[in-house]
Amino acid sequence: MEDKQLYENLAQHLDQGIVGAPTSPALLEILRVLFPLQEAEVALKLGMQDRSLAELRDSFPELGDSLEEVLDRMAGQGTVFTSQRPGAVRTYRLLPSVVGWAETPFWAGKETERSRKLAPLWLKYREEAFGAELSRGNMPVVRVLPVSRKLRESGEVLPYNALAAMVEAQSYCAVAHCPCRQMHAQTGDACDHSLENCLHFGSMGRYMVEQGLARKISAVETLAILKSANEEGLVHSVENINGHLGTICNCCGCCCVFLETKSKMGLHTISASSYVAQVNPERCAACGTCEDRCPVGAIAIGDEDIAVVDENICIGCGVCTPTCETEAVELSLRSEASPPPDLSEFLTARYKEASS
Repeated sequence: MEDKQLYENLAQHLDQGIVGAPTSPALLEILRVLFPLQEAEVALKLGMQDRSLAELRDSFPELGDSLEEVLDRMAGQGTVFTSQRPGAVRTYRLLPSVVGWAETPFWAGKETERSRKLAPLWLKYREEAFGAELSRGNMPVVRVLPVSRKLRESGEVLPYNALAAMVEAQSYCAVAHCPCRQMHAQTGDACDHSLENCLHFGSMGRYMVEQGLARKISAVETLAILKSANEEGLVHSVENINGHLGTICNCCGCCCVFLETKSKMGLHTISASSYVAQVNPERCAACGTCEDRCPVGAIAIGDEDIAVVDENICIGCGVCTPTCETEAVELSLRSEASPPPDLSEFLTARYKEASS
């Protein structure tokens, strides 16, 4: 098979994931960097379901005893996921684009020749096709996790009281470096936000630590990172599936693939929370701090020297609330609030669009 055809076929194969990889010129260049020829041929035969080495051997007779070595090398390069549960055999599967080989070259926080090649290609790919992929089926892959000292209707404190039980229920916690901010930094467009706050849980967290892409942390450390990120003005985002917690991104409006793409391209790449910021005009000091911190430009000081919220733009993240010294800004439940989709609803929307 000619090289060009091989990578076009691989792109089509990788596009079958929940978060796919629509073919474009930038994607084909990305795949050439991520998958050398032999690994591209292996990836083309791998599925996204866990398989043991014994189950995979029949698909790769030409590799013989070297199959395990190739798969382990691909795992180290961040294109294959591998895990081994206690008392069970090790399994392998192809990683999707997200959470997967879009991030793996950057998670360790090291600038390499490989990451420098990939960074501008990923920024180009967002514009060519990947931004639209993230919003496929009008069903974004992530949603905003609301943060506030209190919610106006309930008095419930978020996220730390609510998040503590969720984080403590995880079997494993790991932290890596933000891929989006590194992509921008490695193209000469770095922002001032911190990097090591990309949080992953369970089997993905174990894989990342095993491959040297992240470090293991405790639940207490996880919550401390979340609190620090909130104070810094970063937006918490999680998978857009009700009851599921596998990743918490801490996103800035200037670099994040979800927030920046939403702002620049007008695509529905991240679902707002069920809350919206509201301002108490009697308390507002018109200091402008909330305007400076808002990652999507949804709040600004109006003509009457009072902060005004555009509810159609507000994503309900609550980044505007922790530094409001007069406590004039709070999160309030939206009039048409809806819970995140369940797994079935999420998959139906995304795959229906892909098949249409």
